[in-house]
Amino acid sequence: MKNENEESSRRNFLKIGLLSGGAVIAGASIVKALANEEPKKTGEMVKVLTADGKMVEVDSSMINHPSEQVLKEHTIREGIAGKKFIMVIDLARCANERKCIEGCQSMHGMLAPIEYIKVKRMQDSELAAPYWFPQTCYQCDNPPCTKVCPVDATFKRTDGIVVVDSERCIGCKFCMAACPYSARTFNFGRPEQVAFTEAHKSDQDKCCTSPSTEGTVSKCDFCPESAAKGILPSCVTECPNGTIFFGDELEDAVTNGEETFRLSELLQKRAGYRQFEELGTKPRVYYLPPVNRQFPFEEATEVHNQAE
Repeated sequence: MKNENEESSRRNFLKIGLLSGGAVIAGASIVKALANEEPKKTGEMVKVLTADGKMVEVDSSMINHPSEQVLKEHTIREGIAGKKFIMVIDLARCANERKCIEGCQSMHGMLAPIEYIKVKRMQDSELAAPYWFPQTCYQCDNPPCTKVCPVDATFKRTDGIVVVDSERCIGCKFCMAACPYSARTFNFGRPEQVAFTEAHKSDQDKCCTSPSTEGTVSKCDFCPESAAKGILPSCVTECPNGTIFFGDELEDAVTNGEETFRLSELLQKRAGYRQFEELGTKPRVYYLPPVNRQFPFEEATEVHNQAE
């Protein structure tokens, strides 16, 4: 549950600056809520588009532009200096044991079926053997999700991470629609999305950029605060097969906790690629093809299928 200060902060960010005549807000209910505060009218009308597709006009006094000082107070927007985080996933090692998912859920205080990491069954052709394909948020260098957010709640940091500020998010879901990888999750306030224990909250303070809040969007965040302290994300350390490598592109190094490789050499020797590169999103997650597999492919169990 949010305390009064958190609620006040959230209300302030619901009144985010909408600068153009074609600006967008989450819905007519927000306009009504702002109108109930009876701001001093300016006489200048601004057109806004509601989430249900209706164009309405409101007085500009109902649109609150946050000061630069307010933005500076939200250090979530600052990347970790000298870092450019990157991930490599070796498809030859994934056996869909789902330990990466469980580790992520524990780190972020979520329960099944909510998953920031999804492991999908892939098959390149009828004659080819299927393989497992773990998918996280790709932290794109050219992210379409940040371009459609009407309140600048999702943005790209200097350390390569794409972040959602839940205190500013209005839950319009435009970023979810824009993401070609379906990497984002909406928090409906279900028990599995608000299952934080004190231990979870303690872990979250160490690893997460912005706690998920009911009525907002959340996703994989690469756990940068943890990484800044030399702690690998749980998805990396919990995998028993060393499938996921994490590191710093500026150092040209990635590790799974047991093995460390030069990023450039690994990608070149193993023909590393990014999903849907033709979209121009420039993901920061690379894949190594599923060749020379460590074990034969096995179909998912019923438990796995239910979680998916």
